[in-house]
Amino acid sequence: MDKENQSRHISKQFDNELEEIRNRVLAMGGLVEQQLAKAVAALVEPDIEMAEEVIRDDYKVNAMEVALDEECTSVLARRQPAARDLRLVISVIKTITDLERIGDEAKRIARQAIDLASLPTKKNQFVDLERLGQHVCTMLRDALDAFARLDVEQALDVAIEDQKVDQEYESLMRQQMTYLIEDPRTIPATLDIMWSARALERVGDRSCNICEYVIYQVKGKDIRHISLDQVEKDFGRK
Repeated sequence: MDKENQSRHISKQFDNELEEIRNRVLAMGGLVEQQLAKAVAALVEPDIEMAEEVIRDDYKVNAMEVALDEECTSVLARRQPAARDLRLVISVIKTITDLERIGDEAKRIARQAIDLASLPTKKNQFVDLERLGQHVCTMLRDALDAFARLDVEQALDVAIEDQKVDQEYESLMRQQMTYLIEDPRTIPATLDIMWSARALERVGDRSCNICEYVIYQVKGKDIRHISLDQVEKDFGRK
């Protein structure tokens, strides 16, 4: 095999490795998305068995993160990627960290669901929490879709949705505070709901992080400490 063909062969092997890593990230994302959806459902129904399943399956998310992290480290050492390939590997390392932490938040919500199942609550106390949970689940799905398609426009849309999630979270917290004041008997349940809402708000933040990594991978631009208005201007959306 001459040098040109050998170089082409090595390049093809490397491309296949990177594609395999991307596919494994999406598989991990699918599992995390499933874990989050189950945790939210277990919380609002409530469903202790489903909550226990979320807690039990968290190890799968952790194992996928460790395996992917090891693979990325191996690629960096063996291939010494540059430019866009390097950005891809860096983005993957950061993305799987956020996915693992979203998995942790799902487990936290599941634990709150088990506690809440045995506590007295008001009739409408879960309405806004369920809405917030559905919104955050959609954000995570859209963030993973942006990662899969390297879609900068969709990534920016998810970042905008995070602002709406923050507003919903603040509104929910004000509502729960009124329950604390009006009926002391609901204090234990209300605190669990507030902690669950906080976990969901963090999932929104981490979904937004994943979209920032997509933009970094495609554009080579780090937008973590730039205002959303400025980012939209930079990308010609305003």
